[in-house]
Amino acid sequence: GICVLGVVTAVGGGMTRDVILGKLPSALEKPVYVGVSVATALAIFILLYIKQDLLSGRLGTFYDKAMLGMDSVGLGIFTSLGVMSGIDNGYPDNTFLLVFIGMLTGVGGGVLRDLCCMERPYIFTKHIYACASLAGAAACMLLWSVGENLALLAGCALTVVLRLCAAVFRWSLPKA
Repeated sequence: GICVLGVVTAVGGGMTRDVILGKLPSALEKPVYVGVSVATALAIFILLYIKQDLLSGRLGTFYDKAMLGMDSVGLGIFTSLGVMSGIDNGYPDNTFLLVFIGMLTGVGGGVLRDLCCMERPYIFTKHIYACASLAGAAACMLLWSVGENLALLAGCALTVVLRLCAAVFRWSLPKA
């Protein structure tokens, strides 16, 4: 179960994106993505199983901050790569599609994981997560004509900064 959740989280968004774009999912073309996901999930599971109190105290606080940072960077990278994938697959002028699949690539795996665990998807909680991804995807798409590298970096950076600021300053969206 841990391996399935690790794989779904890691490649679920990209696989969903690829299906929408009408192509064979990258994770099936390059199984190394699945292999790394399985190895990482097993390593963390075994480490925490052996040392169950590992995440208590100061180490737990460090772990939480490190996870926030890595998750934010991953969200930014996958969001920008999702936009790039849409452009590379022949949709450079479809703004809605590019922003949507950019966000889907970034948040899709986590949503699928949460659904598999019968939990409310993280993007539907008070945290700003999908909104940061949407903003980064829009910035990436809008700057693409200026230069690919600048667009990818700007989209990634905006996503990371918004996500980290939302966590640090406890930003949240209004509730109905």
